[in-house]
Amino acid sequence: MNEMQAMLSDTVTRLFTDRVTTELRETAEKGQWPAKLWQEVEEGGLTLTQIPEARGGGGGTWQDAFIVVAAAGRFAVPLPIAETMVAAWLLSEAGLDVPFGPLTVAPARASERLHLASDMAGWRLDGTATRVPWGRVAGHVVVVAGDMVGLVAAGAARVEPDVNLALEPRDTLAWSGAHVVAAAPAPRLPGDAVRLYGALVRSAQMAGGLEYLLAQTVRYVSERKQFGRPIGGFQAIQHQCALLADHTAAAGIAAANAFRAADRGDPSFEVAAAKVRTGEAAGLGAGIAHQCHGAIGFTYEHSLHFVTRRLWSWRAEFGAESHWAAELGRRVAGRGADALWPDLTAR
Repeated sequence: MNEMQAMLSDTVTRLFTDRVTTELRETAEKGQWPAKLWQEVEEGGLTLTQIPEARGGGGGTWQDAFIVVAAAGRFAVPLPIAETMVAAWLLSEAGLDVPFGPLTVAPARASERLHLASDMAGWRLDGTATRVPWGRVAGHVVVVAGDMVGLVAAGAARVEPDVNLALEPRDTLAWSGAHVVAAAPAPRLPGDAVRLYGALVRSAQMAGGLEYLLAQTVRYVSERKQFGRPIGGFQAIQHQCALLADHTAAAGIAAANAFRAADRGDPSFEVAAAKVRTGEAAGLGAGIAHQCHGAIGFTYEHSLHFVTRRLWSWRAEFGAESHWAAELGRRVAGRGADALWPDLTAR
């Protein structure tokens, strides 16, 4: 981490420590938009760190973005920070301006297709996208249709509200001849750009969430006493904490490596590996954390569930472990056995 990244890390940590309270998370889960927090995040340029300065961004890298996204996961920030980062990057890759306000991306599922077509009045969008993150609160939706990227304003779609396990909006958006604010080709994008970069940011969010689980669990077992001593002194608990630390470290390394690969231009292999590893760690790590906390961790009054519910949700979004494991298998098989070891050692 260089000096600028250290400053960025300090900035986001201070902001989220001060602003992301239990009360804010609870009100967000009841449908209240954290407008003041979003304003501070946006004014600080935290959603555009990896966007070129010519497009209004910070001129940084995906490695800079990793710091922000991981922190958002660590603090369970109830905002579409990760989605806005991906949407802004898609727009910049197509040479389009990035609007102010929260953004999201569609389609979020590989099986869904949207259709952009031009007429005398401009570009129009047709299609339905399900499980769109923060669809109802985003000011604009960035859609990818073939090699085209389009920007659609809020209100252009018919919305069917839904939520994930963490009570974050995951809505169905349906467009029928909807007006598109701007559209342009982006031939350099991979065909599955939304899913690929969505998986990228979810891996960082899960890595950050696991860091919180580890810190919270170590603190709890050091303070909670049973039979006259902290439960962290018992070998069985120590073993579980060591397992959690191993999963947390592995997830963080895998996610950070995927973001480094994104700066090189083709992160598909590393993103697949990161989504598999962080998803596995999220499932096992959440179980360990709750087991060490006992029944208290399941209560709504305790802070643990704000992160574990997100981990359980995020691991399934933009492709679960099984999907990305199959992608890795197809990639390795397609290149042949002789390329396996060179591919592994080159990374």
